[in-house]
Amino acid sequence: MNLIAGVERQLDTLAVQSLTRRRRTADSPCAPRQVVDGRSMLAFCSNDYLGLAAHPRVIAALHEGADLYGAGSGAAHLVSGHSRAHAQLEERLAAMQAPHLADARALYFCTGYMANLAALTALGSSPDATIFSEALNHASLIDGARLAKAGVTVYPHGDVAALETKLLESGAGTKIVVTDSVFSMDGDLAPLPALLALCERHGAWLVVDDAHGFGVLGANGRGALEHFALRSPNLVYVGTLGKAAGVGGAFIAAHASVIELMIQRARPYIYTTASPPALAHALLASLDIIEGAEGMERRAHLNRLISLLDDELKLKRWQRLPSRTAIQPIVIGANDEALRAASRLHEQGLWVPAIRPPTVAPGTARLRVTLSAAHTQDEVAQLAAALNHLETQQLERTAA
Repeated sequence: MNLIAGVERQLDTLAVQSLTRRRRTADSPCAPRQVVDGRSMLAFCSNDYLGLAAHPRVIAALHEGADLYGAGSGAAHLVSGHSRAHAQLEERLAAMQAPHLADARALYFCTGYMANLAALTALGSSPDATIFSEALNHASLIDGARLAKAGVTVYPHGDVAALETKLLESGAGTKIVVTDSVFSMDGDLAPLPALLALCERHGAWLVVDDAHGFGVLGANGRGALEHFALRSPNLVYVGTLGKAAGVGGAFIAAHASVIELMIQRARPYIYTTASPPALAHALLASLDIIEGAEGMERRAHLNRLISLLDDELKLKRWQRLPSRTAIQPIVIGANDEALRAASRLHEQGLWVPAIRPPTVAPGTARLRVTLSAAHTQDEVAQLAAALNHLETQQLERTAA
């Protein structure tokens, strides 16, 4: 068998199904106005929800962190790679989540993917455990559940009653319910208060992946737990620091004993080199902004942009999902039509990605619009006008 020919057949199949993914190369910092593949673009595709990725204070802190700690950590956290910057960041993150967790402690990871793998494999390390996973959970949560020794049961999206039935039927010694807070392709929020009440009744952990909520949700930007005013020892909170926080990495916050378990058992933490300390130092500046007056104003501006897009879009066949978050999906349906729409926008200098299966269900290909506090009202109005015009052209083409 020709191995390369087999690989090329797989690639051809993806192309026929309009499922080929393409990388673009940014030549400038992450911002609404970017130079991409040598061309100026207005981007609506990053997760830099507060516009902190290129914030002068964060950049200055990154420079300072490099001066203090050098370029790299040199080893895993449990060898010699755990710096004072890492320790200070974990203390700060634990303090942010302390109102919502008993005896809070935090643990910093290189990526959100690693944090989710760590949380589920450490908590679900026994075959006597069962993970109850939300149907629309992020791939990292799905993979974490697959890698755990625990059994896995999937419950329908947002269906608390169905989850309760599954919990009642389960004889597992350890029950772990896991959900995104903000669903990355739909932009809606999980019913966290109802899920937590259910977990407390059934003695289950509730693992919340707040990748798209931390920094954005809550009066102080502390995330979904603050947004819903939740507090419980059953909570295990995962926050991402490369989205609204603008830098990189992620953390788990939970009861101190749970974090100690992660340190002792979580392979994605134990067996990898610690992230550069300069990143942790920069994140301290980012957290200052998130919790301060500037962060509050940026969240308010972002909410105004969300309302503006809602007001300006006049879609007839395409569907804007009812999201009040920075994630604003426009469901188109067919893969090829979504690709054409993204291509037409790109021709106009608007960078909006087409999302297709397996990231979303077949027949629900979409444009994933993401808004940032760094966008202006005029830029959002420009996008809305382009989408309205594009859909009208498509309707006229279909009618003809």
